[in-house]
Amino acid sequence: MSELQRIAEELDAADPLAGVRGSFVLDDVTYLDGNSLGALPAHVPARVEDVVRRQWGELRIRSWEESGWWTAPERIGDRIAPLVGAAAGQVVVGDSTSVNVFKALVAAVRMAQEDGRSGAGAGPVRDEILVDATTFPTDGYIAESAARMTGCALRPVAPAEVPGALGDRTAAVLLNHVDYRSGRLHDLPGLTAAVHAAGAYAVWDLCHSAGALPVGLDEHGVDLAVGCTYKYLNGGPGSPAYLYVRRDLQPRFDSPLPGWNSHAEPFGMRSDYAPASGASRGRVGTPDILSLLALDAALDVWDEDGVSVAAVRAKSLALTDFFLRCVEAYVPDGRVESVTPAAHAERGSQVALRCDDAGEVMKRLIERGVVGDYRAPDVLRFGFTPLYVGFADVERAARVLARTLAG
Repeated sequence: MSELQRIAEELDAADPLAGVRGSFVLDDVTYLDGNSLGALPAHVPARVEDVVRRQWGELRIRSWEESGWWTAPERIGDRIAPLVGAAAGQVVVGDSTSVNVFKALVAAVRMAQEDGRSGAGAGPVRDEILVDATTFPTDGYIAESAARMTGCALRPVAPAEVPGALGDRTAAVLLNHVDYRSGRLHDLPGLTAAVHAAGAYAVWDLCHSAGALPVGLDEHGVDLAVGCTYKYLNGGPGSPAYLYVRRDLQPRFDSPLPGWNSHAEPFGMRSDYAPASGASRGRVGTPDILSLLALDAALDVWDEDGVSVAAVRAKSLALTDFFLRCVEAYVPDGRVESVTPAAHAERGSQVALRCDDAGEVMKRLIERGVVGDYRAPDVLRFGFTPLYVGFADVERAARVLARTLAG
């Protein structure tokens, strides 16, 4: 046993979250791709079977009321809320991340433009959207469409440059909490404060942070936020996303996608639209019940195992620190370069390594039982989900990486 293997063994033995690993369906593969798709919580299949066989198969239409299907988007939203630092009544689950980005961004621009028209005198014309220049491509596509729809100009800006780019024409700013390529953690409190000081609205994409580290939506006064649930929340492939609308903004939230599910009287079938109160304004059409209730079951891990976000963050940092240490020890100099910040305050829950022929390297890693992913042109991504990844996994991944690079 090598020195690093011995250390990994000791760290696993002292890990307060080690017992949570048994709540997931895992095998001998070292799975470091939870930042793309989380592992399956072991109790989810039985819960989904109940939804299909009993709730749908036996109760059928009665399940909208008797099984709580109708209120599931808000109920499950309240379960996600503490994981992103929000009080109940501000998160609704449904639709995809892309759809929720569109709702949030258009609503933010509409509020900013309304602000400019209110008061004794006309304020500045809020006709500009800033978007994270390094954002996941879909967010950029959505931002471009939202800009056309609202008559705004779109300006891609690096997150660190946002404070200097803000002006009295800025309506909204769309930012990622963690960069999906590099794993860089952006300054949500500071950037939100800067956006507010400019009189604009902040929309945050939490896809790569929720369930991996503290977010603090309420604490930091975030206006609107969205996120997926199939990464660190382990909701399953294509599980529905969520939308956060800060409580004091809910009466002004003007969705560009008003649907019958967000109507004040959804079963009144009126021809004119009147929005529901609260976060329910973020709903659109009929919820995807099967995926929604699989997510509901997956969230039990946080409750039944008594997991705190603070404990998850502490382990995340320890895992990524240890991985970087093992890579440095095992991989020859010059073969890989970390593009993930070393500083804890700037690091999410992944490590991105730049190397030559990264796509082929990742293919060979997967063949050898270490699953990460590849981002063009030259980045190997390794995601660390503290609920089920251990330190022995980390050491093995670095060791296999070194062997793979050596040919």
